[in-house]
Amino acid sequence: MLEYRQNVSLLPYNTFGIDATAQTMIVADDADALAHELRTLRAPETKPLSDMLILGGGSNILFVSEKCPLVIHPVFKGIELLEEHNDTALVRACAGEIWDEWIQWCIERGYSGMENLSAIPGTVGACPVQNIGAYGTEAKDVIETVEAVETATGKTVHFRRRECGFGYRDSFFKQHKGKYLIVSVTFRLSKTFTPQLSYAGLQTELAGELEITPSSVRDAVMRIRQQKLPEWQQLGSAGSFFKNPLVSQQKVEELRRTYENIPLYSVPQDGFRKISAAWLIEQCGWKGVQKGHVGVYHNQPLILVNRGNATGREVMDFAREIMDSAEKKFGIRMETEVNIV
Repeated sequence: MLEYRQNVSLLPYNTFGIDATAQTMIVADDADALAHELRTLRAPETKPLSDMLILGGGSNILFVSEKCPLVIHPVFKGIELLEEHNDTALVRACAGEIWDEWIQWCIERGYSGMENLSAIPGTVGACPVQNIGAYGTEAKDVIETVEAVETATGKTVHFRRRECGFGYRDSFFKQHKGKYLIVSVTFRLSKTFTPQLSYAGLQTELAGELEITPSSVRDAVMRIRQQKLPEWQQLGSAGSFFKNPLVSQQKVEELRRTYENIPLYSVPQDGFRKISAAWLIEQCGWKGVQKGHVGVYHNQPLILVNRGNATGREVMDFAREIMDSAEKKFGIRMETEVNIV
């Protein structure tokens, strides 16, 4: 079923708590009906679609524009076990499933691989777009295929993992915003649990456990997130606002002459490292700073928060100040992880 709504406030549809208006919103719980509708809307005799926004859980978005001409809000539901073997299971989850509820569903059935991604707000449909990641795990590690509708034609397309263009908080879908609407994601999950404990904080949190299980890892991740991150229902945010910048080894050595203990992370690309954006922000003196209705969260410098009635432009202006100061001090230009609309 498709439901057309007019002049809809998007305040309840984004975790940052920014108000904007969808001039038209299509709420879709039927992928086939939506694909047919897109074909109709794109027909030559009709006015071409423009400025279309696909909006899932709204947990990684900042509305800077006050109005969005057309918002499509997919709420497809359903989880299906496609294959099960001795060591693995292939499971398809529809895009509208709540991400954290989906992870709990998997753990309850003995399927592991995503427990480190627990408590991330949003829906399943967003995970391949952003290639969400946390505590040493990324969505690409378990994604097998992605089913999507090409918005220009209404045709259903299937992408294998290698065709998704996954990178650090990036994907083919993110690079081609609005061109594909995710219908479902199929995951290859493990039935033989191997904990991913590369994140030091997770090792510390689990140090006293007699037995490490997917459930205990999930619980530990949830405790860490509760300690470090604000509850978006009380303090609007969109998670990590900035990416960890990729810098050359030459730049690392240059910085180490002044700063010996720079937090760095390995990357597959030779000659490069990731540097902690949180460290850059804190070194520039922004941790806990508030200007007007916007601030940097006191427990995690990567998080910008809406302290009440902030506008998207106010948040973005504040973010640019932080980016400018980091570039001036370190010669490194940070990039936003949040999608700016």
